[in-house]
Amino acid sequence: MKQTMLLKLAPTEEQHQALLETMHAFNQAANSVAEVAFREQSANTFALQKLVYGELRATYKLPSQLAIRCISKAAEAYKRDKSIKPSFRETGAIVYDPRVMSFKDLHQVSLLTLSGRVLVPFRIGGYQEARMGSIKGQADLIYRNGTFSLAVTLEVPTPDPSEPEGGMLGVDLGIVNLATDSEGETFSGEAVERNRKRMNALRQRLQKRGTKSAKKHLKKLSGKEARFKKNTNHVISKRIVQKAKDHRQGIAIEDLRHIRSRTDSTVRKSQRNRHASWAFGQLRFFLSYKAALAGVPLHTVDPRNTSRTCHACGHCAKENRKSQASFVCRACGLAAPADWNAAINISRAQVKMPIVSSLSA
Repeated sequence: MKQTMLLKLAPTEEQHQALLETMHAFNQAANSVAEVAFREQSANTFALQKLVYGELRATYKLPSQLAIRCISKAAEAYKRDKSIKPSFRETGAIVYDPRVMSFKDLHQVSLLTLSGRVLVPFRIGGYQEARMGSIKGQADLIYRNGTFSLAVTLEVPTPDPSEPEGGMLGVDLGIVNLATDSEGETFSGEAVERNRKRMNALRQRLQKRGTKSAKKHLKKLSGKEARFKKNTNHVISKRIVQKAKDHRQGIAIEDLRHIRSRTDSTVRKSQRNRHASWAFGQLRFFLSYKAALAGVPLHTVDPRNTSRTCHACGHCAKENRKSQASFVCRACGLAAPADWNAAINISRAQVKMPIVSSLSA
């Protein structure tokens, strides 16, 4: 399985300037290539190379291999949507392959710049150090908030999914409780919701103020809420996969495609912002790759009626949902938390599609 790992670079002031100048030139050159690709209506890298290679070397002073990577970046962007001319930010990522990048030891990487190669130190912890031997292929040089990072590709071996001797662990995803499993464990979304409300209120106050310091504060807040959500999704997915592995279970989750359009009409107006802001797709992705690495089979099931069906007697009716949180069966009288009842139904549902095998292929 391929994964991405970030290495935070710690260049000297001189190295920082060399990397930044190279990045600016690379993206200016990519814009030039994109203009030619759009004019010629061509995404063929070989044809574009004949047209632009000389200019990239002479005008933008790009080394040979960086010029080739620049042409590929522009061609791939144009290929995605040929109706528009691609445009690249001044600090867009640079693609480095093994011909222009090499790791000298566990703490230094050699990168090609306009002024030659620079040996840049980077900081790693135990997690990154254990995976350094799995780095394969190309990497992206990224510049965010004044800091350079290298997004490297890892080739991680994945075990074959084990047979779920303990059955399936069903997982229901929701709004109040972000996840509830069929054994009754819930992962509350209250901390996430408090953080979302606090961040929204703070952004509104700063935007209304409009001063230089307020704008600086807004810039500092950028991405903070997303990082909080990402960390929460990591914690939830890690716990669920570990539980399934310990109990020799598989995992069954709802098919989350088009979840927003399917559920918009059922979500109360007061909760629409909360519903729209949660990263359901990210949680599914985290569950997928963590399950693959752990050898835990993961399947999706059809979510229809899982929240309306009684797990005890099988009676299905809209009226069974007494409220968003409560389930009371009109046939047998079973009363249970709605999320837990749905998770049990998910664990028993007919499997729709395995998604771990496709990730590990």
